[in-house]
Amino acid sequence: MKEIKNISRSRAQESSAAIEKMYITMRHLFNRGFYKPMGVSGDTLREALLALRPEIYGNIAEEKVELSGLLYVIERLPTGIEECRFINLTSDEGYSKSHFQAIVPPKRRRNCYRIDEEQMNVEITRGRSDIYDILTHLTFIFIESHKIRNRVLLDDAGEVSRDWQKLELAVSQKKKLTQIEKEKAVSHAANILGRTFIEVLDIYDAFGSELSPDRFLHVIHWLGKLAIEEVVMDNKRTITFSPILRERLGHHIHGEIWATNIKQVLKENKLLDRPIHVISANMHSVMNSIFATTVLKTKFKDKSDFFIYEELSKSGAYEVRDKVEEFAKQHGMISLPDASGTNIDVQIFDTAKIDWAKSSFPKAKTGDKKPVIIVMDYAFGEQAYETIDELLKPFKENKSLLNVESVSIMGKAGILEGGKGDIMIPSAHINEGTADNYFFHNELSAAMFEEDGIPVFEGPMVTVLGTSLQNKDLLKFFHESTWGVIGLEMEGSYYQKAIQSASKIRKSIPLDVKVRYAYYASDNPLETGSTLASGGLGTTGVKPTYLITIKILEQIFNVK
Repeated sequence: MKEIKNISRSRAQESSAAIEKMYITMRHLFNRGFYKPMGVSGDTLREALLALRPEIYGNIAEEKVELSGLLYVIERLPTGIEECRFINLTSDEGYSKSHFQAIVPPKRRRNCYRIDEEQMNVEITRGRSDIYDILTHLTFIFIESHKIRNRVLLDDAGEVSRDWQKLELAVSQKKKLTQIEKEKAVSHAANILGRTFIEVLDIYDAFGSELSPDRFLHVIHWLGKLAIEEVVMDNKRTITFSPILRERLGHHIHGEIWATNIKQVLKENKLLDRPIHVISANMHSVMNSIFATTVLKTKFKDKSDFFIYEELSKSGAYEVRDKVEEFAKQHGMISLPDASGTNIDVQIFDTAKIDWAKSSFPKAKTGDKKPVIIVMDYAFGEQAYETIDELLKPFKENKSLLNVESVSIMGKAGILEGGKGDIMIPSAHINEGTADNYFFHNELSAAMFEEDGIPVFEGPMVTVLGTSLQNKDLLKFFHESTWGVIGLEMEGSYYQKAIQSASKIRKSIPLDVKVRYAYYASDNPLETGSTLASGGLGTTGVKPTYLITIKILEQIFNVK
């Protein structure tokens, strides 16, 4: 008789199962309409997140409170959400026309409204990925809040530790704390968080702002306070999904408005019948790549193009940026700030109005039918499918097909081999969780960047459900197995799915539409200290961003 083998799952398999469980659970809770994150209904989500232990959330499975992960999450949630017991996810339901002031998180473009002391409304107009993003972040901070509660609550009657009493006293101060008061409060906070004094002091100011320099203490206090009330008073925090959001989600409501508006502007400017090139990028790299050197050459005499791009990327460079934008508008650029709720701004470039002698592409050959470039700001996850799918459909008004010659995606992504600022050229996109895959011929190649002094990697990339749903074991499997994945991002497969269906099945754009994908590395989640939670790229991202943009434009303008 053969001996039965003890079959055990690897960490990568456990992680993959945890992601699938989170994905299914979040959709179930959404359909249900509400849930209590720290109650029975939130159990599965918490357990799956703790089983996954995403890299970005650091010490989530340990007793001590995770500080870098907390900062990452707090920057992506509205100010004051830590004080709210009730979080209501809504569609765009007209709050912008009310007395409520929109609160926009520093690192995520979403409108949020503080309804009263206990309730925060968060507008979801960017699709399901936005919901996954928020729910995982909220689950993380609620887990952390209960770690605080465990360390300060001495009994079920509500008696708390001396450290907690001292922290409450510091938070009750209306004025900015003096250095001595701050260090005393940090000492008590360090005991509560299970962290060293210097660890807390190092991250303290990153939480603060001019209006609220001591926000770190405020966040820790409110997270702990609501967790204590959940246990002592049974005041459970609740997340609800508005009926309108549940009704609208998945129906491309915002994407259709957004795409129709673009086509209307093309029609008004007699650009609908021209060759069209769509570029997904930020709102400055295409404009600056074409016009900045010409506009600013006297100001930055004898400086390289990349020096100028770095100057334009600095936070206070409004004057020079405005100068370039004004020139661009005089030479064929139409600016379309978003009014649809997608949070995706658009620029349209009519190349017939560009004076190539006054541009960075004097050798541009655009033929008789001058092309039109549509630059769209970054989509978010599944929203990429909604927006591109709608954009590539025929113009409803006269059923005219768009002559889309190319779709180019310039984005940032996590890299699995290499470091921040390196470039990735995908040959295929693989959907995490399902292994659906999209193979394509990429018009860009690693060879094109060989002489530019930046490491370039070429191969398949994985499209993930969210930035906060990754860990080293799963990523190592994707990288080291025969999948040979070089990086991870959130939109690639959704873009490609829309492009393939429009060109090969629905025939709404030419069958031979060219695609270009290139990403620069914002982080390396396989390296400790190099995840997204370790901070931004700074000027490291400027050179790869503009290199990729210039290579895309050179192909569109037939320069080489």
